[in-house]
Amino acid sequence: MSHNEQNKKSGLTEDQIKKLNGLSESEVKEKILKDGYNELPSSKKKGIFHIIFEVMKEPMFLLLVACGILYCVIGDIQEAIMLLGFVGVIIGITVYQEGKTEKALDALKDLSSPRALVIRDGERKRIPGREVVKGDYIILAEGDRVPADGVLLWGMNLSVDESLLTGESIAVNKNSGNENIEMERPGGDETPFIYSGTLIVSGQGVALIKKTGMETEMGRIGKALQSLEEEKTILEKETGVIFKTVFIIAVILCLVVVVVYGFTKGNTLDTWLHGILSGITLAMAMLPEEFPVVLTVFLALGAWRISKKNVLTRKVKAVETLGAATVLCVDKTGTLTQNRMSIHTLYANGSFYKVADNRNEALPENFHCLVEYGVLASKKDPFDPMEKALKSLGENKLNGTEHIHDDWVLAHEYPLSRELLALSHVWMSPDGNNYCVAAKGAPEAIADLCHFTEDQTKELEINIQKMAKEGLRVLGVAKSSCKLDKDLPEGQHDFDFEFLGLLGLADPIRESVPSAVAESYKAGIRVVMITGDYPATACNIARQIGFKNHDMFITGQELTTLSDDELRLKIKEVNIFARVVPEQKLRIVNVFKENGEIVSMTGDGVNDAPALKSAHIGIAMGERGTDVAREASSLVLLDDDFSSIVSAVRMGRRIFDNLRKAMAYIISVHIPIAGMSLLPVLLQWKEMILFPVHIVFLELIIDPACSVVFESEKEERNTMERPPRTRNERLFNRKTLILSVLQGFISLLFVFGVFRIALYLGQSTAEARTLSFITLIISNLSLILTNRSWTENMFTTLKSKNSAFPWVVGGALLFLVLVVYVPFMQNLFHFSSMHIADVLIGVGA
Repeated sequence: MSHNEQNKKSGLTEDQIKKLNGLSESEVKEKILKDGYNELPSSKKKGIFHIIFEVMKEPMFLLLVACGILYCVIGDIQEAIMLLGFVGVIIGITVYQEGKTEKALDALKDLSSPRALVIRDGERKRIPGREVVKGDYIILAEGDRVPADGVLLWGMNLSVDESLLTGESIAVNKNSGNENIEMERPGGDETPFIYSGTLIVSGQGVALIKKTGMETEMGRIGKALQSLEEEKTILEKETGVIFKTVFIIAVILCLVVVVVYGFTKGNTLDTWLHGILSGITLAMAMLPEEFPVVLTVFLALGAWRISKKNVLTRKVKAVETLGAATVLCVDKTGTLTQNRMSIHTLYANGSFYKVADNRNEALPENFHCLVEYGVLASKKDPFDPMEKALKSLGENKLNGTEHIHDDWVLAHEYPLSRELLALSHVWMSPDGNNYCVAAKGAPEAIADLCHFTEDQTKELEINIQKMAKEGLRVLGVAKSSCKLDKDLPEGQHDFDFEFLGLLGLADPIRESVPSAVAESYKAGIRVVMITGDYPATACNIARQIGFKNHDMFITGQELTTLSDDELRLKIKEVNIFARVVPEQKLRIVNVFKENGEIVSMTGDGVNDAPALKSAHIGIAMGERGTDVAREASSLVLLDDDFSSIVSAVRMGRRIFDNLRKAMAYIISVHIPIAGMSLLPVLLQWKEMILFPVHIVFLELIIDPACSVVFESEKEERNTMERPPRTRNERLFNRKTLILSVLQGFISLLFVFGVFRIALYLGQSTAEARTLSFITLIISNLSLILTNRSWTENMFTTLKSKNSAFPWVVGGALLFLVLVVYVPFMQNLFHFSSMHIADVLIGVGA
């Protein structure tokens, strides 16, 4: 089929599309209430009974139940009832933690929904894909993931990858066959159809949504997606190994305690029962069952906190890796700059014209044709900032002249390709006799289309450099024509183009970028700019934002000539890559990785996906990025601002620091508890110091402390003043482990010392137990305070704000008062009936 025949079957025209109003917001709300959101059923939320069942499978719960049964056998019903009561409290805490985590994950799920560009109330609006409803008009472009099933109203060079549904790897052409489609309500032969989950490989189009959610073709196979589980992160694997190791040690020591207690205390049934009780108490004291809870809470809430910095976490492992990033590779346009283009300079017929300096003057005739064909090479209703700037200039400077062609009809479009960085629009003139062709793109591509001689190319390069040194983005414009009775050629090279001139577009830097770059350097992180612009333009921007080595660069052409070994050496000093095509990003990422760097890479297009996936931290653009780029990335930059990346790195460092503190606290706090459970057996004392009820009481402090208090802790003072940690650095490195164990043994020494001194001074075992338990609680709270900050002293840390810390301390002290002073609680905790003041006076005496 010829291009002419295809164009006659292209459905709606761009003018008709522009007149589409779409649904109103009230209609959308009604449809969502009726049909629900456009999403597949996700894995079911954990209900209360499901959470209770999960708690019942936990080792700590099983140990508590075993203790309760033992107390029933021994005849201590009160103790058994109290332990079972504590089970209810633990379940309550678990439900609260799960609820908090679920809310954070739900918020992230809403953000991570694929985006869709729809027409509503006559305006284009980008929304989450889950909010698409039947009757929505959606605008499709290369790299988009189709959000729902619909019928194509208009398409231009549109091809779709439907392999997700059909298994067929060849893209399906969707341009022909829709001559029966009506504008308002498709009828008759509703082909071509587009399907939810498929990928737009090339071209553009407009579709009317017919099916959403479970009604779509994807919905039929959606249940299979619920069974997919993400691979465990490095931290999950590390903590899992530690938990299993400690669990095995706890079981072995538990058996040792039972055997030693049984054979050294008389070898009777009652002795063996008490021995089993001692062994279970020790196992409860040693078991760091908080590890998985803390990890889940920290990573989920950490991802939620990062989203508050306008960075969406799509893969949890990115939260771990952020703090280790050593190189931030970023695009220039829209990330370092505002992506708010304006035409600054024009070049045509050997002369320059500064638009920025002559805003109130009429455009000289010499530049009319250049602007005219620049507008014709753009969309009538542009979305791209460059095309918006061109249209604005045309409306302001050429309005009312013969150079504005609102009545012309777009007949065909030759899209930008990796082989030729230029596009062409073929217009049908009102006289119906000729095609008028307008092309714009990279100056060297336009020069190629115009078949420039060597001298012409050299002259063009000189003029390009003049504009690029001012930090301008440079585009070339050309024109051509052909007779209407001829078939359009297959490619742009088959036209006879005439060069018209150059457009220089200014894109101011974001105000927040220079300080963010300076902060990155302070944190030991390199910032690398990768752009398709000319080196002079890139260097100018780099100088403005404070880049190191802003006059050194590597071009895309150089990349093709450098060997990997040469590039590995050169890349250590160079921070600017100019005239780079997206496919070369992958090589840059891989070379940085070979040099031992932890690399983050930004991208927005389909061709950026391999580099995003290869980078340790792939960052897709949320505002202008394609769904393919989003799916390949670990993070999505919701506002496309570089400073948000730096904020996320800061937050990533804070999360890892606080997670390490929480884990260190868990290890240290279990040492005195385990020690006071094990020592009486090894020293063959007559009575136990700690009973299961004491362990449970301590767990009620430890659980919220390690998950809520440490998660809420502010960042360390030197968070962004130290080099990145190595990616392979373990959560429990030697320093952390030694510090934790040392803290734990110091705490054990104090608690054990208080107990022995109390006995030495004539106090009863119950009185000594009371005093040592109070010491243990105070020691526990001190460990929380000590580990809240590893760079500040205790008094400074105490003054710093942490909303959860006062509640944990207040709750612990309140319960301590109750168990010490209330007779019923004293009895349950095996404390002395005398007041603690009397005990302290006795010890002092």
